[in-house]
Amino acid sequence: MKVTLKTVEGIMNHHFGKIPKEVRELGGGRSNYVFEALHDNEWYVIRITDEQAKFQYFLKEQWAVQKVQENKVPVPDILEVGNDGSEFPYMIVRKVEGLRADTHPNRLEIIREMGKYTALINSIPTSGFGHVFDWSSNQLSRKETWKEYLEKELEFSSRLEVLEKNKVITNGHLSRLKSALKEVRSWTYKPTLSHGDMRLKNILVNEKGKITCILDWEMCCSNVAPYWDVAIALHDLSIDEKQAFVDGYGISPHEYRKLSNSIKALNIINYAPFVKTALEKKDKDKIEHIKSRLQGAYDLYSLDIDAPKKSRRWLPFKFGKGD
Repeated sequence: MKVTLKTVEGIMNHHFGKIPKEVRELGGGRSNYVFEALHDNEWYVIRITDEQAKFQYFLKEQWAVQKVQENKVPVPDILEVGNDGSEFPYMIVRKVEGLRADTHPNRLEIIREMGKYTALINSIPTSGFGHVFDWSSNQLSRKETWKEYLEKELEFSSRLEVLEKNKVITNGHLSRLKSALKEVRSWTYKPTLSHGDMRLKNILVNEKGKITCILDWEMCCSNVAPYWDVAIALHDLSIDEKQAFVDGYGISPHEYRKLSNSIKALNIINYAPFVKTALEKKDKDKIEHIKSRLQGAYDLYSLDIDAPKKSRRWLPFKFGKGD
């Protein structure tokens, strides 16, 4: 059975006693369907998944959102997580008004504020590592130690093997990556809450560019701060935006330089699944682009010791006679 507008009407009727005045389908992912529904002049957002296992992720989001609200982090008001009245797991959220942060001109200030809220989120202590932590009473799937999480959930060693075996990074880069990962493996830090996807696409702001809501807590986890959230947040930001996020988080330039190798190592290791997918699809162009990224070709602020001694002149097209 497929998720449709009728599915939403059934869920709303179950909880509110009547079918909503209007239902609209919004964007969604591969397994999540997102709708908004109007009931008694108020709009609600309904997220539905056709994967039963994702019900646990909804419960995790509900726990995390309630927890960060205590630290005055702006988050959605989750009214219900369940599967009553529907064969699909769902979440009902009170709709938050706001503009998409990635369309607002005041990006630097928004990103600086994102850094501030990330620090607040990371200040919440948790127990265990990974996606199964305080929100769940499960014991067998919990990763109690950092090393256990790295190998059994993040699959640290197999990810490194993918990068090494397929030569997407040079020998020099590989040596430095292994050295950084050796330090990461030795961490004994206590875990804290991480959002797991702190990016502009998950932020709503008002007209002045102040954050009104941090969305999409599906990837939240118990992890090591500031490394995990910072590595993910900085991934698709410009150099000035990276600096703004780090400033907002409260990390000094001197301190960030000490953290940067570990943050880079986590970012690189998180690329392994994309490398694997590109290889399976035999997407040579994608693999070459990933190589350029992971070998530092787009880094304009430090010299690559593994770069060729001489660079060959490249022309975008052949000049015609007389040019």
